[in-house]
Amino acid sequence: MAKKKKSRGRKILRYILWGILILFVSSSLYVIVCRWVEPPVTTTQLGALFEGYGIKRSYVSNADISRNAKLAAIASEDQLFPEHGGFDWKSIDKSMNTPHKKKRVPAGGGASTISQQVAKNVFLWQGSGWGRYVRKVPEFYFTQLIEWTWGKRRIMEVYLNVIEMGPGIFGIEAASKTYFNKHAKDLTRAEAAMIIACLPNPKKFSVKPMSRRVQWRYPQILDQMDNLEGDEDVEAVIKTP
Repeated sequence: MAKKKKSRGRKILRYILWGILILFVSSSLYVIVCRWVEPPVTTTQLGALFEGYGIKRSYVSNADISRNAKLAAIASEDQLFPEHGGFDWKSIDKSMNTPHKKKRVPAGGGASTISQQVAKNVFLWQGSGWGRYVRKVPEFYFTQLIEWTWGKRRIMEVYLNVIEMGPGIFGIEAASKTYFNKHAKDLTRAEAAMIIACLPNPKKFSVKPMSRRVQWRYPQILDQMDNLEGDEDVEAVIKTP
């Protein structure tokens, strides 16, 4: 009887290990595929669909996204994005002790980096509570993997294509057409800053009609854009092909 239990335990352990291996290989392959192919759908987009907002999106290439939108995203969400390896643990000290660099601040005053937000949006799920703690390990894995395999410009491109920028509005192209009736490549600095200003809670902070939060926040983003523009690392990310 003891031998049978031991044998059954080994089989279960073997199945678990095989399952982990299959998940690891399949997720790694999916990340690599997304290096060139846009994610077909995300959990956040499905959530918007189930909530009745629908899905309005239109993926565009890096060349079709205004440098103003990329600069606004860095200025507002993650000023250390061009330098850190997915997490800004050491980048703050590096930035403060590099004389030729313009002064930067960490992502959103301590929030998730752009790389982490991409990992959560594309491969995992959003939200707080207990799910946030369950998500920590796979979030670390996916964040590091896209940093290693995609590069900063691809991460930024995917970020601006999948992030929610209004109820059921996903990506900078859909947001540009909805709010300003133009393509993402034609956004002005102010328009880009207005869109990015809604990101903490795009269902609550509206671009049009402009909520008080967006009205207060977007001039600050413009100031930070002025401060960061011309930095060599920032320019390497936001330049068009």
